Amino acid sequence: MEQVNQLRRLGLFDAKVPRYTSYPPATKFSNDVSGPVFLHWLRAIPKGARLSLYLHVPFCRRLCWFCACRTQGVQSDTPVQAYVETLKQEIATLGRLLPEGVEVARLHWGGGTPTLLSAEMMTGLSQTLRNAFDFTKDSEFSVEVDPNEIDAARIDALAAAGMNRASIGVQDFDPDIQQIIGRLQSYEVTRDAVEALRAAGIHSLNADILFGLPNQSREKITDSVQMLLSLVPDRVALYGYAHVPWMAKRQAMIPTEALPTPEQRLALFETARRLFSWDNYDEIGIDHFARPEDSMAIAARNGHLRRNFQGYTDDTCDVLIGLGASAISRFPQGFAQNASSTAAYQKSVRAGELATGRGHAFKGQDRVRSRLIEMLMCDFRIENAEILRDYDLSEIELAALERSVAEQFPGVTRVSSSGFEILPEGRPLTRMIARGFDEYEMRAEGHSSAI
Repeated sequence: MEQVNQLRRLGLFDAKVPRYTSYPPATKFSNDVSGPVFLHWLRAIPKGARLSLYLHVPFCRRLCWFCACRTQGVQSDTPVQAYVETLKQEIATLGRLLPEGVEVARLHWGGGTPTLLSAEMMTGLSQTLRNAFDFTKDSEFSVEVDPNEIDAARIDALAAAGMNRASIGVQDFDPDIQQIIGRLQSYEVTRDAVEALRAAGIHSLNADILFGLPNQSREKITDSVQMLLSLVPDRVALYGYAHVPWMAKRQAMIPTEALPTPEQRLALFETARRLFSWDNYDEIGIDHFARPEDSMAIAARNGHLRRNFQGYTDDTCDVLIGLGASAISRFPQGFAQNASSTAAYQKSVRAGELATGRGHAFKGQDRVRSRLIEMLMCDFRIENAEILRDYDLSEIELAALERSVAEQFPGVTRVSSSGFEILPEGRPLTRMIARGFDEYEMRAEGHSSAI
């Protein structure tokens, strides 16, 4: 109870802050980054570099009410097929523009629902990717799989294409909660999809589950977590449901009076966290869990954990190229995002142009602030030696910044000559503490609850 009171005094239950999957957050992107800037950054990739690819499929057969992702409903394959053909054109263009010897180490298909593509579309898209890019021998190919939108033919197509990791959204197995969030997905359907994936040789499994859903209780989340654990996922993301109906209009379907209070959200998170810990999962950052032998757990133990738009990752590539409408690319020079509208994206690509619509070019202290925040989000501490070695920041400036943030969060942070640390009892405040190292102005209504 004392910890809850301390968290309350420090503002956890009232704050709204960025998730810090990028720095600066995407809300700070502008039109200053366009196609020519993206092309310049692309051509600056060193010869022989390793990079990652993210491919976005912005379609779903049905729109879940809880979801705030950029996606649209489709009733037929006609618009999907047209979009896939545009993706192929973008892929071919980028493949020609990359410097010599560049290899792809990671490929992720996200959405939306990538698995609504037909088996033929999947095969054609994969062949286009393989023709355009060289892949490393140990490359990872992951796909977000909707258990309601997958069958044997599509699983076989993905396996043949080299998919070796699946990511499944669970959210919650309680049927009443599923009904109220517009996401009907039984445990049996999910289990059958997992078994079919593993039978096809796709053994690595990620899963997402949510806390803070309407009518969710500690008993209900306990049941859902235990059902999820029976599927033995390698990694789990325990995300807090972000109720932002002003950004995602479909969330207006969810009654706000059914949502748990911030204090109840913390209790739900702690209930699920303990269950994963009791089942011998390693805690990864603020909201992920992984089996000790998983590469993400190994990266966390070795100090190689990173943060990107998909959350936590063990991907250490300097460049991530986003393909498809609204997809975001990350370069050492900054971020570039494709046009968000599917129509605008397709118009640009079909005209033979790059689809970049906005982004952010790093300036000032962006790089060092980004690394400071990433260290806190991944490791709950800042190693001063690394910052002073790799960035243009003096020891006096760094110490003053750390002291300033520590003064805002007394009792849950520690400053020493070696760095800055978030103490275990202060970890629920991590995003708020990271905000102290963010030098950009922020409108609270543009972000989600700190818990």
